Amino acid sequence: MSELRRGVLVQKAEKLRPSDLEALCDAAEEAIRHGGGFGWLVPPPREVMERYWRGVLLVPERTLFVARLDGMICGSAQLVRPPRNNEAQAHTAQLTTSFVAPWARGHGIARALTVAVETAAREAGFKVLNLDVRETQTAALALYERLGFIRFGTHPHYALVEGRYVTGHFYYKDLTATEPPESHPSGQIP
Repeated sequence: MSELRRGVLVQKAEKLRPSDLEALCDAAEEAIRHGGGFGWLVPPPREVMERYWRGVLLVPERTLFVARLDGMICGSAQLVRPPRNNEAQAHTAQLTTSFVAPWARGHGIARALTVAVETAAREAGFKVLNLDVRETQTAALALYERLGFIRFGTHPHYALVEGRYVTGHFYYKDLTATEPPESHPSGQIP
């Protein structure tokens, strides 16, 4: 758990109180409505969203990080480890399902969530962190590139939104070649 700026807190979530689950669902729904969802184009019924978040906490390969602004959950990201039978990719992890509610943007929360996932991946001994994102998520693309992620591929039919294909970009970061972002005074990779 780390407080980055006054009122901003990122922490690993091991359980969700009913009020936290409610806030997480609200934040996710707002992000989805504003095009910053994580696969959903339209918020699903509340019970589906609640089951999704409860399920995340049950999957051994997933670690959920939540961000709070003034105590209220406003975003999240997940670290996903490969299944145990995937020895060939046991050195890699995935950053996924990252979002910040529109009302909480502009406070460095997306960066804080990304750094928290990267730090957890390093501490767990992973050598590479992968992620993918739609080209329409321009702020996320800029953030990942500032944090040293390398774009290695583009998929022109990555997503289908309102009957049109949206391109997606694939990134990786070699965790053995760079220092953690928080080790630099500017917070950026040199």
